[in-house]
Amino acid sequence: MRESALIVSKTLGMIASEIKPGVTTLHLDTLAEEFIRDHGAVPGFKGLYDCPSTLLTSVNEQVVHGLPTNRPIEEGDIVSVDCGALKNEFYGDHAYTFEIGDVAEETRKLLQITKESLYVGIREFKMGNRVEDVGSAIQRYTEAHGYGVVRDLVGHGLGKKMHEEPNMPNYGKRGRGKKFIEGMVVAIEPMINMKSKNVKQLKDGWTIVTADGKPSAHFEHDVALVDGKPELLSTFAYIYKALGIESNEEDEFRKVPLVL
Repeated sequence: MRESALIVSKTLGMIASEIKPGVTTLHLDTLAEEFIRDHGAVPGFKGLYDCPSTLLTSVNEQVVHGLPTNRPIEEGDIVSVDCGALKNEFYGDHAYTFEIGDVAEETRKLLQITKESLYVGIREFKMGNRVEDVGSAIQRYTEAHGYGVVRDLVGHGLGKKMHEEPNMPNYGKRGRGKKFIEGMVVAIEPMINMKSKNVKQLKDGWTIVTADGKPSAHFEHDVALVDGKPELLSTFAYIYKALGIESNEEDEFRKVPLVL
């Protein structure tokens, strides 16, 4: 599963080098499919639930499940890129929201807090805790900044199927839900809106957008419960390397340092 997750991580790192104003999300989708197949895996999304694409690319007010199009990405956009890969019968699946050029300060803060909330949630994925301990932590952290936590979509267990038990909501009440067990792998993925938590689906049957048209952010990691503690299987390190960003945010969730 780590191998599958890292193929996704490397794919997102490649996307980080290519995503810029003037590029279309359809072009990024083509690059991603080629990259995943070149690494001995198959796209995890394409064909799943009749999904037509390798990536799901959600721009600005699009929350998740945006289909790639020929619309050029513009300066100031934010683009959530969600990607999956299947190798050796196991899935990897995670996501990152990219800033395109000079992004509005309030939007940049939304991305920052959403990504921070991802790690706040991951810290609660440990032996003795339950599903809603993770969601409650994410909810408290993001709502304290005035943001809306999407209720209609949740994270999930991950393994030989893309979506397994348990569902991992980004909201909840401490002490509720299934207990975590050793060896469990989940995809934790806060989907946080600038204002209202409400969303709606477009006529394409895929794209989810904020009901108020304001921006939304989405970050996702694959996490295993190892020796009672959370261990990251995925990484944003390839993205950061491409963008020239230095970060130690993942260090506490790795027993063995990641070698790029």
